[in-house]
Amino acid sequence: MAERDLPADKGLEFLEQKAFQSRFIVIAGEINSRLANSVITRLIALSADSEAPINLLISSPGGHVESGDAIHDVVRFIRAPVNMIGTGWVASAATHIYLAVPKERRFATENTRFLIHQPSGGSGGTAADIAIQAREIVKMRERIAAVIAKETGQPLERVREDIDRDYWMSAAEAVDYGIVGRIVARQSELPG
Repeated sequence: MAERDLPADKGLEFLEQKAFQSRFIVIAGEINSRLANSVITRLIALSADSEAPINLLISSPGGHVESGDAIHDVVRFIRAPVNMIGTGWVASAATHIYLAVPKERRFATENTRFLIHQPSGGSGGTAADIAIQAREIVKMRERIAAVIAKETGQPLERVREDIDRDYWMSAAEAVDYGIVGRIVARQSELPG
């Protein structure tokens, strides 16, 4: 039975199974705890199945920083190597996930845009609570700046300046910055 002949929910299940069998995971849309749980579960299952590379395709505006941290850390934790492929846009927490792999495994399609910036938060509550939240945002900003600097080879001070405001880059500019290892046009260009 062809995928087009399946009911909608079975069709989606069929597509997800095909992607899983081809060792592809897709991160699309806002990063949140539900997406992180799904991606982490797939990463662990694929790594348990084989140490062959996993291809993680990412197109996301970012989202919840700690959910991005969880994916970032599990990408580094599992045995199977991960090829990170940016497409569309890779922004904010998505860039943090993208930087989880060594530069030689970071790829982007030609029209991908990248965004780095400092974390933001909606502080509320008492003055004491707002002060605590502000301290945590500053710590998070320093941690993210350190990861960007380490993974791109850029000086920490430059990264701190660059993330002070939204810093957009084309795929080619992201190669020059050190975020992207190589621009690719075809799946066959990915390492096996």
